[in-house]
Amino acid sequence: MTALGRRLVLADAGEAADLAAFLGRLIHYDRAAAVRLQAGTGAVAVFGRPPSFEVLAVRTSRLAVGVAAGGGAGGRDGADLGGMDELDVTVSAGELLEGIDEATGAVLVPRAVTGPPWAGVLPPRGGWRQVPGLPGPDAMRAAVAAAVAEFRARDEALAPEDRTRAARDRIGREIWSRTLGDTELPLRAVHAAHSLGFLRPGADPAAVALLSAAGWLRLRTPYGSVAVRRAGLGVLSVAPV
Repeated sequence: MTALGRRLVLADAGEAADLAAFLGRLIHYDRAAAVRLQAGTGAVAVFGRPPSFEVLAVRTSRLAVGVAAGGGAGGRDGADLGGMDELDVTVSAGELLEGIDEATGAVLVPRAVTGPPWAGVLPPRGGWRQVPGLPGPDAMRAAVAAAVAEFRARDEALAPEDRTRAARDRIGREIWSRTLGDTELPLRAVHAAHSLGFLRPGADPAAVALLSAAGWLRLRTPYGSVAVRRAGLGVLSVAPV
């Protein structure tokens, strides 16, 4: 599918700036990152997979009224991800970022690329239900900070000859595979949400939730979501920063 020349218009400059910041963070972890873009029903969802965390990150932005199918105002990141049927394409994250005009909110969709394997396995669009036990945003940020501090301390405690990539990866896997509080959410998903700007200070705690659907867990915030599979969650292969 070729989408070159397709133009979307976001609801306002703030939406454009937030989408640009999200893409910039993805490119920080992978300069050749690809994203899957779905648009319709007044919103556009951009899916990415930062390799350092092995989670699926989702940024949903409102489109200007009347731009997409349905023409509604849409939502920033509702409980369901349905209605994205007008446009579905995998593109370069860098080219998509270059196509954003933050002043006008216009987004030029670049030419489609061959998607990585993860792009063909997205979370379900509907059927999400809230899971209890999620700590508040402040507690989640504190958990990430404590885990980063533990990683650095254990890394520094290694003898120089033992400070190999494999040894550091083992420490990272042990720390970031731990679950958060009484939930099944791996701590690396919280780390990803924090690093991608989804767990911002001052966010309404009532708008942050843990959702479950069809074998997936999704940490939802007002600024984006991080999703992981409950089974086969993968392995952390890069030391955290």
